[in-house]
Amino acid sequence: MELYDNEIAAKVAEQLLQIEAIRLQPEKPFTWASGWKSPIYCDNRLSLSYPEVRTYIKSGLIKAIQENFKDVEAIAGVATAGIPQGALLADGLNLPFIYVRSKAKGHGMENMIEGKVTKGQKVVVVEDLVSTGGSSLKAVQDLKNAGFEILGMVAIFTYGFEVAKRNFEDANVKLICLSNYSAMLPQALAKDYIDDETLASLVEWRKAPETWQGYR
Repeated sequence: MELYDNEIAAKVAEQLLQIEAIRLQPEKPFTWASGWKSPIYCDNRLSLSYPEVRTYIKSGLIKAIQENFKDVEAIAGVATAGIPQGALLADGLNLPFIYVRSKAKGHGMENMIEGKVTKGQKVVVVEDLVSTGGSSLKAVQDLKNAGFEILGMVAIFTYGFEVAKRNFEDANVKLICLSNYSAMLPQALAKDYIDDETLASLVEWRKAPETWQGYR
């Protein structure tokens, strides 16, 4: 798990906070499907409604792909939030686009992958958000099973969990992110979304999200 560029990471974090794609509520934490209590909610789909933010993110991801995955032949989005981001990148790079469902379609052709399947094609996978990496890496495996060669993955934001880092290392998948939790915290403090005391609680969550119970 790598950050593409520190300056871009700070700018993307600032933009996501500004449009409320990232919300921080340590005093009233969100509950994830896993049962974890979380002081942060990240919905990068909101960036699609802001042309300036959308364009900045698209530009950053295109640069990350061009510099890290020069041999890319197609872009694959992960359903659902990775689909529009991936389509934007494929258009910007003038490359074919496909997307991966979370499960096979229940009727018609019953496809897991939508778009033209070309075995051996070199693909970069696009995600909007990476948490533990489970669903992202499942999409990678589905693409491999269909015969694609996976060069790596790009994402807008990651929480930077150690479990995600291990999962991507174990799967031998290179992940390049535009921004992450560590880059976001200084921006949140500088723009007065949080204070020093709240920052300490947010740092503690990042260390042990599975046991963190909220800010008191």
